[in-house]
Amino acid sequence: MADYVAAIDQGTTSTRFMIFDHGGNEVGRHQLEHEQIMPKAGWVEHSPVEIWERTRSVIATAMNQHHLAASDLAALGITNQRETTLVWNRRTGRPYYNAIVWQDTRTDRIASALEREGKGEVIRAKAGLPPATYFAAGKVQWILENVDGVRADAERGDALFGTMDTWVLWNLTGGPRGGVHITDVTNASRTMLMDLRTLAWDDELLSFFSIPRAMLPEIKPSSEPAGYGLSPDVSPLAGVPISGILGDQQAATVGQVCFAEGEAKNTYGTGNFLLLNTGNRPVRSQHGLLTTVAYQFAGQDPVYALEGSIAVTGSAVQWLRDQLHIIGDAAASETLARRVEDSAGVYFVPAFSGLFAPYWRSDARGAIVGLARFHNDAHIARATLEAICYQSRDVVEAMAKDSGVDLAVLKVDGGVTANSLCMQTQADVLGVPVIRPQVAETTALGAAYAAGLAVGFWRDTDELRANWNQAHRWDPEWDEDRRESGYADWKRAVERTLDWVKVD
Repeated sequence: MADYVAAIDQGTTSTRFMIFDHGGNEVGRHQLEHEQIMPKAGWVEHSPVEIWERTRSVIATAMNQHHLAASDLAALGITNQRETTLVWNRRTGRPYYNAIVWQDTRTDRIASALEREGKGEVIRAKAGLPPATYFAAGKVQWILENVDGVRADAERGDALFGTMDTWVLWNLTGGPRGGVHITDVTNASRTMLMDLRTLAWDDELLSFFSIPRAMLPEIKPSSEPAGYGLSPDVSPLAGVPISGILGDQQAATVGQVCFAEGEAKNTYGTGNFLLLNTGNRPVRSQHGLLTTVAYQFAGQDPVYALEGSIAVTGSAVQWLRDQLHIIGDAAASETLARRVEDSAGVYFVPAFSGLFAPYWRSDARGAIVGLARFHNDAHIARATLEAICYQSRDVVEAMAKDSGVDLAVLKVDGGVTANSLCMQTQADVLGVPVIRPQVAETTALGAAYAAGLAVGFWRDTDELRANWNQAHRWDPEWDEDRRESGYADWKRAVERTLDWVKVD
C-alpha cells in the first residue's frame, strides 16, 4: 500500500492540502487564503470559483514540493467549512451566486418566520437544530427567491445545491463532465433538511423552505470503502480514491480520537466548536446546543454529538488585525495582551453575526464594555482572548446541563491553540486542564483518518488512538473567586449586546 493519506481542508478563511504518514504525522502541506466578501452589514460571501482554483493550487504545490506522485497516496479525504452554501449549474459548472457563508445573517427573517409559524419545533425534533441563520436551508431558500432563473433550473434538475465538500468533490471528480453530487451525513446534518434518525432528506423539512428535492446531493457515510469517486482532472491526484468526507468540526472530533461516549474536544478557528460524543443516540438539547451527527463509518451505526457552535473567536483576532490595525498578525495578539496583567474590567463580546450557542440571538451585536480613559490597546487584546475563553465556558456549562457530564479535561486544537496565553486563560476560566495534541491541525487529520480507515490504511480506531500524543498541558491558576466573578461580569456584558437590531 502507498505510504501516505492526504486531506483537503477547505476552511472559512483558507484552503489547505495536508499529507500524513501512518503515524498521523504531518509530511507536507500548502495553504492559501481566499477573499472574504462582505457586500452589506451581516452578509458574508466567498467566491466558489476562487476556492476551487485555490484547491487545485494547494494540491499541486504540496505534491510538487514534496516530490510525491498520486501512487504515493492511499486515499484522499475532504473536510470543509460547514453550512456555507452554494448553488451551481450542472451543465456549465458555474455558480449562480457567491457561496453564502455560515456566518451570514441575511436569512434572519426566514428563521424568525419559521418560529412564528410553529415550524421550529418540527425542525428541532427531526434535524436537531434550531431555526437559525447559521444553517444551510435558509441560504438555499434565499438564493431560490433572489437570484433570477435558479428556481426554474432547480425544478428541471439543472441547479445543484451543495455545501463546500460537495462543490470540491463535484469538481474533483470531473465537474460538468460527470462529477459526482454527494455529501456525507455530517454535512447533511447541518442543513435543517435531514432527519437525524433516518439519515435521509425529509420531505416535510424541504417543504418548509420550498426546496426542490432534485437539487440535493446523495447522502453517504463519512468513510466509504467503495469511494465517492476518482479524480480525472487534478493530475497530481489522478486515480487516488476519495474515500472520506467530514464537516470540519466532526473531522476534528475524529482527529482528536473522541470515539468514546463522553469524550469532548474544542476547536479554535474562525469560530469555536465544542463537540461531546453522545454515542449511538441523538441527545436533544434543552440548553441551546445542537444535536448533530459526529461521524458514520461505512457499515456502522452513526455516532452523534452535542455541539456548541460559537461564531466569532479567532475571527475576533483577525478583526484586531484587519479593522483596528493594532496588531500586524494573529501571533502578535499574545505579545500585545501580555503587556498587561489582565483586562482591567474590560469585556469584549464579539457578536458580529449575532450570538450562536447557547443563546441563538440574531438580534445581538458586538460590544466592548467597561472602558475607561485608562484602558489601551493591550487591554482590548487581552479582552479579545478572554472572550474566546468565556464563550467556550458558556457552551461547557450548557453541555453539563444537557449531558449530566462534568468536563474533567478539555482537548483542544486549531490555530488559536498556538497562543499560550489564550490556552492558559481557557484553563483558568473553565477550572480544568487544557491539553493540546502534537498534531494541532486535527481537522485535516480527521478527514485523512476517515479516508484511510475506508481503504485499510489504518485497521481500526484503536490504531488511531495510538497515534494521539500530548504536546502541551495548561493547568488552572485562578482561584474560584476570580473565576466566578469574572464569569458573572462576562454574563452581564453579554446582556448588553442583546436586542440591538430588529429582527422581524
